[in-house]
Amino acid sequence: MPELALALYVVYMGLAFGWRSYVQWRRTGSTGFVGMRGRPGSVEWLAGLLFVLAVVAGVAAPVLTLAGALDPIDPLDGTVGHVAGVALSVAGLAGTLYAQMAMGASWRIGVDPEERTELVTTGPFALVRNPIFAAMLPTSLGLALLVPNAVAVAGFVGLIVALELQTRAVEEPYLLATHGNAYRAYAARVGRFIPGVGRLRDTGDG
Repeated sequence: MPELALALYVVYMGLAFGWRSYVQWRRTGSTGFVGMRGRPGSVEWLAGLLFVLAVVAGVAAPVLTLAGALDPIDPLDGTVGHVAGVALSVAGLAGTLYAQMAMGASWRIGVDPEERTELVTTGPFALVRNPIFAAMLPTSLGLALLVPNAVAVAGFVGLIVALELQTRAVEEPYLLATHGNAYRAYAARVGRFIPGVGRLRDTGDG
């Protein structure tokens, strides 16, 4: 179902990045886009690079299948996987938008170490510390199930690694430095991507 996968991907990117950036600009005068940072070869740079590659893979996977250049992986290609793919993609999109809106004016794409935003701990952020990232993963998995080829699978794996690196090496140190004990206490009781899983120790170490 590469046509459906491509359509869902375009809708996801248009809403989660384009529309949300527009809403942020209308409300605050800033799109919220900080972008990739870090020197080449650093963990922060690698996280950004892997994220960009995962985004490219999300487009390339259905396009390559439509062009007949890449075949699906047979064990993953079937009706059950396709139905699950649609359900995960739609649920992930809804979860992403909900978490983005719950973040309000604090929503950003990337981290600016010089900027201080409000610490959001309510709504979906009361369940997990990174609900936007947590919702992006089922979206990516769902799209991969719709076009289960090597590029789609690689994109999904790359996204997991990118989000883990971005969260652990960039965002958590920034939030600890910015919000101190408030974030430390929050992170000690709320999981990273799954409720109760990935809580930080009282010392602030992961």
